[in-house]
Amino acid sequence: MNDARRMWTLYEPVHAITYFAPEPLAAFQQAGLKGFWRGYFAGRAAPLGPVGAAPVIASFFSFAPAMVARALPDVWQRAAPEETLRARLEGATETLGRLLADQPAGSVAEAADLLATAAAHVEPGGRVLGAANAALPVPDEPLARLWQAATTLREHRGDGHVAAVVAAGLTGREIVVWRSAVDIPREAIQPARGWTDEEWDATTRRLADLGWLDAQGRPTETGIAAHREIEAATDRAAAGPWEAVDVERLRTLLTPIAAACRTALPTTTPIGLPQPDSAS
Repeated sequence: MNDARRMWTLYEPVHAITYFAPEPLAAFQQAGLKGFWRGYFAGRAAPLGPVGAAPVIASFFSFAPAMVARALPDVWQRAAPEETLRARLEGATETLGRLLADQPAGSVAEAADLLATAAAHVEPGGRVLGAANAALPVPDEPLARLWQAATTLREHRGDGHVAAVVAAGLTGREIVVWRSAVDIPREAIQPARGWTDEEWDATTRRLADLGWLDAQGRPTETGIAAHREIEAATDRAAAGPWEAVDVERLRTLLTPIAAACRTALPTTTPIGLPQPDSAS
C-alpha cells in the first residue's frame, strides 16, 4: 500500500466523525441548521462561501442534483458560511476531545502539527474543495488543527478522485451504483445520495453496457480493473503532501487516533470509509 492510500486510512476517520458523532450535529442545530442534511451540505460547502447548488453538485459529485437543491442556497438564510464553519469546527473539536481523552496530549499535538504540515502542501490546482479548506486559518488548538488538516487532505484527495472518475468517462451517479455493487449496500448509499429507483436502474443498465457489471449486476473483471486504475490515479494525485512529512512517524501517531475515531463511526457508511491498513 502506497503512502497516499495508507495515510487516507488514518485521516479519513478523523474527518468522518463530523457526520456520525452527536456533537457536530448538535453544533449545526444550534447554529440554525436543523436536520442532518442541512448541516452536511452547509458544513462541507461553507469554505466555498454562500454558493448555490450548482458548484456543490459539481464538487460533491455523487449527489442527485435535486437533493442538493433542497439544501442550497436555503441553508445560508439559516446560518452564514462563517457561522457554519465555526459550528463544524466546534463540533468536531468537542468530539475529538471526548474520543481522544485517553491519548497523550503531546502525541496528539505532534500528530496535529505533522498533519497540518502535510495539508499546507496540497496542490490547489483543480482541487476546489481541497483548496478552499486549505485557505482557511490554521487553528491554534491541537484538536481543531488535527481535524482541519484531516479535512483539507480528505477533500484534496476527493477532488483528485472526482477528476480520475471523470477521466474514466463515468458520472457521479455511475460511480455510486458501482460502489453499491462492490462494497456499499444499496439501501445504505442510494437514500444518502438521493437517486430515484428509475435513475438507479437506468444507471445499472448503463454500467452493464459498459461491461462493468454482468447481467446479474455483479462486477466484471473489466469493471474491477478499470476501477483499480481509478484508485491508482487517485493515489497519484494525492501523493504530493506526503513528501513534506515523516510519514512513518505520522503513521505511528495517527494509528491510535484513527482507531479511537472509528469507534464513533457505524460499521456501514455511505461514504466508503477505507479499511484500516493492516501494516499500521
